[in-house]
Amino acid sequence: MIEIPAGVTLIGTDKGGFSVDLEGPAVELAIPRFFISATAVTNEEFQRFVATTGYQTDSEKFGWSFVFHAFLTETQQRRSQKMTGTNWWYAVAGASWCCPEGPGSTIEDRLTHPVVHVSRNDAVAYCQWAGMRLPTEIEWEKAARGGLVGKLYPWGDELVIDGKHQCNIWQGAFPAHNTMEDGYLGTAPVETYEPNGFGLYQTAGNVWEWCANPRYLPFKEQLGAVWQAHQTYSTAAYGIRGGSFLCHASYCNRYRVAARNGNTADSASNNMGFRCVQNENEEN
Repeated sequence: MIEIPAGVTLIGTDKGGFSVDLEGPAVELAIPRFFISATAVTNEEFQRFVATTGYQTDSEKFGWSFVFHAFLTETQQRRSQKMTGTNWWYAVAGASWCCPEGPGSTIEDRLTHPVVHVSRNDAVAYCQWAGMRLPTEIEWEKAARGGLVGKLYPWGDELVIDGKHQCNIWQGAFPAHNTMEDGYLGTAPVETYEPNGFGLYQTAGNVWEWCANPRYLPFKEQLGAVWQAHQTYSTAAYGIRGGSFLCHASYCNRYRVAARNGNTADSASNNMGFRCVQNENEEN
């Protein structure tokens, strides 16, 4: 766990972004000290949780989850339901955290990758088992910024530095062709790329990360509140941050550190994960 010191932090942005996502206005907030995991929860860690508890994820209960088209064969696509409006997503029978592309796929060569196909319900269950919780958006953003103020990304304002990619996002023409200039079509191991100033890895791209609070809750209203309820099959939407390996400036420019999004608590896909936090008095 990484210590994030108490102090006043500028959260949100007054420049760029999506107005519909309520990224601004930027506001200075006094945020107490807390501890956050350096990486997203890995397949190996989630596998240990399931082996210990016998937990069954929402995707496993439903019998399907969303998978991006590039990871599916033509046969799988024909057998799966294409999503209206975002026809690059398919509802794939048997897709889950341990079978990310459906039956026959495995995580055995991806144990250090972030676990995916986890709903907010699943993330809360893991956190409770581990004696932790999900971060609020303001905690997530403070940690993701790594001590920098008002920058686009956790490392600064330039997406690529000296020809070197700093995160795992989409390159090429979305959604048809990914040139994989950053080295990855899907998820990358959780300690790929350089950590930010606090020591957190990959708070931009790779996988969306669940937050505790309801979607787009004003930043000031997140102070001092913790949303721990495990609301199985809830239709309420909750915050997700950081973007994923599918984000591209032409469509989902939400790998910026101030970017906000949300999803229902029982939703899952092959680009959604999470990390955990502890309060100061919960430190192990």
